[in-house]
Amino acid sequence: MIIDKLYKSVAQNGHVCVGLDTDYSYLPEAFAQKYPNIEEGLFEFNKAIIDKTLDVSACYKVQIAYYESYGIAGLRAYQKTLAYLREKKAVIIADIKRGDIAKTAEMYAKAHFTGDFESDFITLSPYMGLDSLNPYLPYVKEQNKGVFVLIRTSNQGAKDIEYLPTENNQRIYHVVGQKINTLGKEYMGCCGFSSVGGVMGCTHADEASEIRSMLDSTFFLIPGYGAQGGKAEDIAKYLRNGNGGVVNSSRGILLAYRKQENGAADFAECSRQEAIRMRDDILNAIK
Repeated sequence: MIIDKLYKSVAQNGHVCVGLDTDYSYLPEAFAQKYPNIEEGLFEFNKAIIDKTLDVSACYKVQIAYYESYGIAGLRAYQKTLAYLREKKAVIIADIKRGDIAKTAEMYAKAHFTGDFESDFITLSPYMGLDSLNPYLPYVKEQNKGVFVLIRTSNQGAKDIEYLPTENNQRIYHVVGQKINTLGKEYMGCCGFSSVGGVMGCTHADEASEIRSMLDSTFFLIPGYGAQGGKAEDIAKYLRNGNGGVVNSSRGILLAYRKQENGAADFAECSRQEAIRMRDDILNAIK
């Protein structure tokens, strides 16, 4: 199953998920002058980052909104980025956060698990109910696909809904997580984790051990590292035997060149060095 490929990639390359949340303004000035066309500029920037980070990252998360914002040209860059990642045999997470039901969800599943926008995993919101996930599950079972379902996010607004108490003294995200963990038991990989994974922010480390124990077979996509306050030692608590999660970094990697004098001249190498620093930071915390 696809989760076994991701698990193996973590074991080989570390926990870094490179977030290709690429805005045209992120391109160094000279590079943007070379590629003034939106489609070509976004893709060539992504391609350079991918080539430099492929052996030091577990997977790539491509956030569709950044490309949608540029219309058709942006979506062409999105499609070309996905195609290039597939060519390189990288694990792809399409960050689309869909959360609709019935026929609409069926169309989203078709759009992002087949055709021009095909990816390995997609992100979903469960807050319309578990039936909003159902149209995606045949692809998980039959087409070697996976999903990451929002459980507890890393933003401050998570407390508005996800942290509300329930009748049995649990929080809403506890209930959602348990339902996702139970659902995932039907889609287990050989690695001991399910292809139905969960998005789990790392900004509340005091709850990490409880969460990892409760969601024993749920593989985590972990946001919140770095600028949002999450530390490597926090992330280690969300893992199981050093695996079971990937940690996303987007601007931290894409814009690493801005922290280096003359970094723009080799922005992709700066991204590689930041991915290596992040990888080693997490591995050292696990050890």
